[in-house]
Amino acid sequence: MKTRTTILLLLLAVALGVWIKFFESKKPNTAAAKREAGNVVNFSREKLEGITIQNGDDRIELRRQAGRWRLLAPVKDQADGAVVDNLISDLEAWRKEGSIPAKEMTVEKGRMAEFGLVQPKLRLRLRGPEMPPEIWFGKDTAFEGQMYVRFAEAKEVYIATQTVRNDIAKKPDEFRDRKLTDLTTAQVVRAVLRSPAGEIELAKKNEHWEIVKPLQARGDDQKIGDLLAQVTNARIQEFVADDAGDLHAYGLSEPRGSITVYGADDKSASRTDSSGGEEGRTLQLGSVAEKIKDAVYVRYLPRHAVYALPKQTDALLTVRPNDLRDRHLMRLDTNNLDRLNVEAVGQPKTVLARKDQNWTIASRSDQPANGDEVRRLIDTLNSQEVTKFVADTASELPKYGLDQSQVKVTFSSYASENTAETGAGEHPFLTLAFGKIEGDDVYARVGEEPFIVAVNRQLLDKIWVDPLRWQALPVFNFKPNDIHRVSRVTDREESLVRSGPKEWKWIKGSGEIDPTDVQSLLNTLASLRAVRWVGATTPAHGFEKPLLVLTFTTSPDDKALHKLTIGNPTDDQMWFAKIDGRDGTFVVNQPDLNALKLPLAQPASPSPTAIPPVASPSPSL
Repeated sequence: MKTRTTILLLLLAVALGVWIKFFESKKPNTAAAKREAGNVVNFSREKLEGITIQNGDDRIELRRQAGRWRLLAPVKDQADGAVVDNLISDLEAWRKEGSIPAKEMTVEKGRMAEFGLVQPKLRLRLRGPEMPPEIWFGKDTAFEGQMYVRFAEAKEVYIATQTVRNDIAKKPDEFRDRKLTDLTTAQVVRAVLRSPAGEIELAKKNEHWEIVKPLQARGDDQKIGDLLAQVTNARIQEFVADDAGDLHAYGLSEPRGSITVYGADDKSASRTDSSGGEEGRTLQLGSVAEKIKDAVYVRYLPRHAVYALPKQTDALLTVRPNDLRDRHLMRLDTNNLDRLNVEAVGQPKTVLARKDQNWTIASRSDQPANGDEVRRLIDTLNSQEVTKFVADTASELPKYGLDQSQVKVTFSSYASENTAETGAGEHPFLTLAFGKIEGDDVYARVGEEPFIVAVNRQLLDKIWVDPLRWQALPVFNFKPNDIHRVSRVTDREESLVRSGPKEWKWIKGSGEIDPTDVQSLLNTLASLRAVRWVGATTPAHGFEKPLLVLTFTTSPDDKALHKLTIGNPTDDQMWFAKIDGRDGTFVVNQPDLNALKLPLAQPASPSPTAIPPVASPSPSL
């Protein structure tokens, strides 16, 4: 019997301990309790489901739905989340400035009416679990910025700041969201614009906009973004009416036009037709407002109301397909670019190949290419804008010289071996063709796009069709000490041979050798770099009667022979040059030529001038 009693007492003690611990854990700590005691109202923001404001005859009902605040009365509309959040924050921070105990209020029964708290005009109720009673707002106190408040049916009166009253003593429209939609421009993936001129359908694919209807073309991302922003960034100028009344008065019974935008979560966002029964957010445009300055009546279907938006919204009705087209000649993704082919009538095909960050001329045995110029061409083509859209169909290619293009540039990826995804070899993904020249324009077509455009004819000058022009700029790549023998022919011939690390002797020539000038010549010659390659050699380059010919060897047996020839001047005060064993003519600058012409011998010292003898004075007579 004693054992059983002991066990029962132990279980009761444990249960009591657990209950006390649970109860104490739910009670606020001393600091929290002190803070809550100083608040006018205590509630959990997370449990708050709604707010009811009674302001005279106006009853405002706000409800949280799917994480957003909605206005349910006196009209149904989207609530301004910032306004509601500001009210909630002010309620949380609302502190008691003083209080009048219930006992004192009971003794002086007339004071409740004196404070305006018997049947106050302004009342606030928070909806949700564990919310406080309705809050009544009375008159201002004698102290500036303070007022009397109490909970419904409570006898105790508090003195508090007027912040919450200022938050709720508003007209219902002040709680409505003036931002037309909660959809952002970045979230829109499709749009359909209808106007008296027709229908334009837009779709976003791979982060870029395309025109789907009435023609298929690349869209201008910036211009389409600005168009959509007129909807997603629109702010309501005035709340006019709900859409259950007479829409004829606002020109909305038969709207002049509309725009429907679709977010990625819309079920019909991926559709390519614009038939009825789809989702989306539609803005209808009515007549220009007569009583509201610079405004147009609109109806935004998701919110079931008529609003006035700034008159500039009317510009949506003037948009035409060409206004939204991408005026860039092409849109090239260089991430997959491995090959660049240039073909022209009367010229051999040039194939430029990328290896890591370097480029070679694959059509010339992978000779090094001028990578800077390859990148320049890509940037030039990517940034080139069309001067006009010529035709929306490619049915008359011969008319524009595009049936047999004079110049064609093809961009390809390249696989060195077969894989599960692709076969080995070159895989073109974009072709750019140029046809006839007319005035300052040349006609062009991109790939299989169904339209023809015109671009400035000067673009052709930037597409080098001569493969020799793509050669890398370094001409010689030696060290000065590698040069063993050098001969120079100008108006005379001079030859030197190395006799030591820094010593030279004449093979042909005379005078004391100038080591400084010789070294400057060797430094320039060993690492000579072209300013540019001009292409195939022609008589105009002047190599039949050269200005200077330099021959040098880079081996002690003098078998590794190299020859540089300088010809005529260019139009930009430089000089044509060529080297044996390499096709084409390049250009050297004037400073390099000056170094290559430095005198190899020091100037001769002037011979001493004879001093005439001094005449002796004649003897005096």
